Amino acid sequence: MSTVVMDADRPAARSEQLAEINQKLDLLAQSIGVLGAQVNYLMERAEAERRRQQMWDDLFADLKPVLNDMYAATEEQLSEMQQFVTLDDILELVKRLARNTRTLNEMLDLLESAHDFVKDASPLTKEMVTEATDRLAELERKGYFGFARQSFYVIDQIVTSFSEEDVKQLGDNIVLILNTVKALTQPQMMTLLNNLTQGFHEAEAEARAGKLDIGYLALLRKMRDPEVRRGLAITLETLRRVSAQSPKG
Repeated sequence: MSTVVMDADRPAARSEQLAEINQKLDLLAQSIGVLGAQVNYLMERAEAERRRQQMWDDLFADLKPVLNDMYAATEEQLSEMQQFVTLDDILELVKRLARNTRTLNEMLDLLESAHDFVKDASPLTKEMVTEATDRLAELERKGYFGFARQSFYVIDQIVTSFSEEDVKQLGDNIVLILNTVKALTQPQMMTLLNNLTQGFHEAEAEARAGKLDIGYLALLRKMRDPEVRRGLAITLETLRRVSAQSPKG
């Protein structure tokens, strides 16, 4: 009886063993697949790394002559600068830069602020330049610059025509000169000068035209004119006052 039971259990055990073996084989196949994928990934990475290394090798091969030339030129320049700059000087400069880092930062802040100010003021500056240009063009059109050039010519003539002693005497008498100019520019004096000029031109025109009688009788008849007598009286009184103020010989 027991023999029959054992024979009946053997197929079931074998089926379980086969199922277990198949499961292990599936897991092994999956592991082999994953391992194959990893191997492929590693091979791709190795190929990419090889290509990158080849690229760097090619780049280094291309840059090597250039680097050699740069090194030779740098060495030549350093040999020329050796008498002016030494390694100690460079180290001292680096130390000073390190010690003055805050100062350099403050200077950079100032430069940034100045740059921002110039950037903000640029439109206003353009308007000011445009307005100044228009103003200068208007002054040029009105003749201010031509007048200034001629003024320099006048000043040059004055400087070359008067000596230092003349200028000293001018300074000593500048108050008197200014007072005289002030008196001459009074309305009464300007009116008088204008009347004298106008009267002189009118009389000269009559004399040229032959309408001015210069005979003695004509002069005596003119003496009867109150305005003539008044003018002569003012003239004579003026001459008397001028003579009285002149130094006696």
